[in-house]
Amino acid sequence: MKIIQEHREYINSLIDDQVIEHYAVSMEIQTVWVTINAGNKTEVRKILNKSPFRKFWKLQIHELIIWDGQNYRLPVVQLN
Repeated sequence: MKIIQEHREYINSLIDDQVIEHYAVSMEIQTVWVTINAGNKTEVRKILNKSPFRKFWKLQIHELIIWDGQNYRLPVVQLN
C-alpha cells in the first residue's frame, strides 16, 4: 500500500503544479487516462517515469489537438 500513497503524492504534486489537468482510473479495465501539459511526448514519458507505478505501466502517449468541456466554458449569465 505504500506504493499507492507515494504515487498519489506524486500525482497530487503534478496536479498542484498544473502539469496534470485530469487523472482518471478505471479499476474495471485497469486503465489510467492522464491529460498532461508538456511540450512533447518525451517530456510526458519523463514525467510519468518518475511515478512509483512506472514498472507496471505500458504507456500509450497521444497528442491531443482539441480538449474541450463544460469546465472550460464561462458560466451562464443569470439575469435577476
